[in-house]
Amino acid sequence: MATQKQSANASVDRSTLAQSIAQASLLRGTFTLRSGRTSSYYLDKYRFSTKPEILKQLGELFQSTIKQIEEEVGRVNQLAGAELGGIPLVTVAGLTTGLTTIFVRNAKKDYGTAKQVEGIINQGDVVIFIEDVATTGGQALEAIEVLKSLGATVPAMITVIDREEGARENVEAAGVKFVALFTKGDLGVEE
Repeated sequence: MATQKQSANASVDRSTLAQSIAQASLLRGTFTLRSGRTSSYYLDKYRFSTKPEILKQLGELFQSTIKQIEEEVGRVNQLAGAELGGIPLVTVAGLTTGLTTIFVRNAKKDYGTAKQVEGIINQGDVVIFIEDVATTGGQALEAIEVLKSLGATVPAMITVIDREEGARENVEAAGVKFVALFTKGDLGVEE
C-alpha cells in the first residue's frame, strides 16, 4: 500500500481511526472534484475535521509524522495549511507539536492587511504543509508556491487522505516529500 505507516503513539489505533474517518466523511453519488474530475464518492473533510475525537487522534499522528520528517530534513520551524479545510488540521498539528502555524488563503483578501498568508514567515523558515484530502495535489502545490515565494522552504507535505489519483506523483515531482496518513484503500473506499 502507498501509505507511509507511522509509528504513532500507542493510543492511536490506525484501523479504528480509518473506520471513523470513513464513517464520518464518505459520501456516495456523483461529485465533481476540484480537479474537475467526476467521482462516484466524495470524502467530505469537514465531516471528519470538525469532530474532536478524530482531530485529537490525527494530532497524535501528525506529531509522530513530523518527528519522522525532522529526522530526514532537520528542524521544522512552522506548519501551514490552506483555507478552509486545512485550518483545523494545521491547528491541531500545531497544538500537539508546539509549532506555530500559518494559514494560506486561496487568494489575497481585499481588505485590512490584504494578505494571502496569515502568520509570520521568516526567510529560510522550514515549513511542513498539512492537507486534508489530496486528489491531484493542485491546491496544495499552489499554496506551497505561495509559501516559497515568501522565503520559506517546504520539504514535505502531510495529507490526511490520499485519494491515489496522482497527488503523490505531482507533489514529489515538485520536489516535496509526500506523506499520507491514510489512503482511500485504508478507509475501505472503492470506486
